[in-house]
Amino acid sequence: MGMTDVRRPRADRARQVADVLRREILHGRFRQGALPLEGVLAREFGASRNTVREALGLLREEGLVDRVPGVGTTVAGEKYPHGLHKLLGLAETLREHGEVTNEVRTMSVIVPPAAVAERLDLPPGEQVVYLERLRSLNGLPLSLDLTYLVREVGEPLFDADLTCNDIFVLLEGIAGQPLGMAELTLEAVNADPHTAAVLAVPRGSALLMVERLAHLADGRPVDLEFIRFRGDRLTMRGHLRRDQEGD
Repeated sequence: MGMTDVRRPRADRARQVADVLRREILHGRFRQGALPLEGVLAREFGASRNTVREALGLLREEGLVDRVPGVGTTVAGEKYPHGLHKLLGLAETLREHGEVTNEVRTMSVIVPPAAVAERLDLPPGEQVVYLERLRSLNGLPLSLDLTYLVREVGEPLFDADLTCNDIFVLLEGIAGQPLGMAELTLEAVNADPHTAAVLAVPRGSALLMVERLAHLADGRPVDLEFIRFRGDRLTMRGHLRRDQEGD
């Protein structure tokens, strides 16, 4: 990929290099931890050393790499893949990457906001189980999950082991049927001061905000979640298929 077009700003070329390097880091090309020397990367990308240096600076600002004098550039921390093509709990999704544990910050029966009741197809004033969990992978904070559950499936969770189990697995046992479809909204937000403290990240850090409404196989909505994932710890992956029949 030649990038020597002098008419393009170096910042644009650096961004282009950074995007490809980010992808390779996330997919494990540099499992030994060290990235190639700047000169090697410059030849690989057909770019100047200054462009490569700027690209590595972008990745360092994201927290993806460390740049150590005399050592070079190394991968700072692993990002874990979260699939978007199958409905799985976090522990199911990340089982090959380590142990997911859950700290229950609060759990109670509440009258939810009207918008939540509407999403769960409940009449106004109907109570739900509200659950807030800090979820960690291998002891490091990964996400803050705020969950609203219909009482029929939520109340038995008061007697369940929520520390080491995914809610999805427990719900299926309680409901006697599998989960089916989930609706998902994904956006980027910045960590407010309180969330930043809980997730052990700097204020204003990038978070992946997921709203997910899970239904039982019979179509009934039972679980509405608002999940804040640390942007430096997780990457979303999925498969999209273009409908060959047309729009």
